[in-house]
Amino acid sequence: MTPLPPLSRRLLLAGLPLAWAGGARAQALLPGSASLLVPGPEGGEHARWAERLAQAIAAGAPTAVQVRADVLGGADGVTAANRFATEAAPDGRSLLVLAGGAAQARLAGDSRAKFDNAGWLPVCASLGCAVVVGRGPRPAAPGAGPISVAVGGPEGSGAAALLALDLLGLAAVPLAGNAAQHWRDGRAGALLLSGPAVPARLAALGAEPWFVLDAAPGERDPAMPDLPALADLVTAQAPALLAACRAAGAAARLLAGLVLPALTPADQVALWRNAVQRWLEDEARSGGANGLPVPGAEAAAVMAVMSPGPAAVLAYREWLLRRLGWQAP
Repeated sequence: MTPLPPLSRRLLLAGLPLAWAGGARAQALLPGSASLLVPGPEGGEHARWAERLAQAIAAGAPTAVQVRADVLGGADGVTAANRFATEAAPDGRSLLVLAGGAAQARLAGDSRAKFDNAGWLPVCASLGCAVVVGRGPRPAAPGAGPISVAVGGPEGSGAAALLALDLLGLAAVPLAGNAAQHWRDGRAGALLLSGPAVPARLAALGAEPWFVLDAAPGERDPAMPDLPALADLVTAQAPALLAACRAAGAAARLLAGLVLPALTPADQVALWRNAVQRWLEDEARSGGANGLPVPGAEAAAVMAVMSPGPAAVLAYREWLLRRLGWQAP
């Protein structure tokens, strides 16, 4: 197959299926053209993700729509999300590849994040894991010596590992800077491991998984079903901070998600969700190398966790200031 030119400089031709609208036997079609905002850089992970998605749609559906993809901003997705929030109309013609980093920036109060993703409507997503790992077994109870936690940047999702240990009542000391380097040098005793193929990466790191962050009580990460969720272990009454910690974990787990603006008509949402079926099947055959592909309903559940209420957001930002001395500029 001849390689496609850079994503931001071409029109993607995507075949799109028919759908039933409002239960009536009326044929509904997506618009003849649509725009897709993609976090940069050119040729980066999100651009490649969007390209695989567009190719799968084109290969699997009988009618065509022109999708103009624009790559802009950095990999955290804040610039793309800001543009989407200000320019996208709820008519089925505007979509965004949402990065977990953008949701994390908003949770932490990053002044660059000027969007509200709470009402955006997921079409599909790729999910990784968000697991707190350590050297040896997880301490069973408070009283053990302090654990050095590699948090990376305080505004990033890695800080959630420290918050999780605080919620468990375990003494923990933050290590700022490059989390992976702290681990390799033996300075860190715990960190948040996120992204695709986490189970395979554990052995290479010499790490033992302790718990996942983003699952609700009783749920398990499908890649690590025997591992407890933080909410199963916490006994302290701190619901706002627990919700914030799970939100950071969900943001770390979101590799990429395709979303429509709030108030997009339900028939248009359904059409886009039907259009990605071939992509879901193709990604499932990748064996987890690109993360876990999920349809709109499952993506919506993760994104709901990722967008907690005002009490959790405020509690998290106050915790960042108190624990890490960080406040958004």
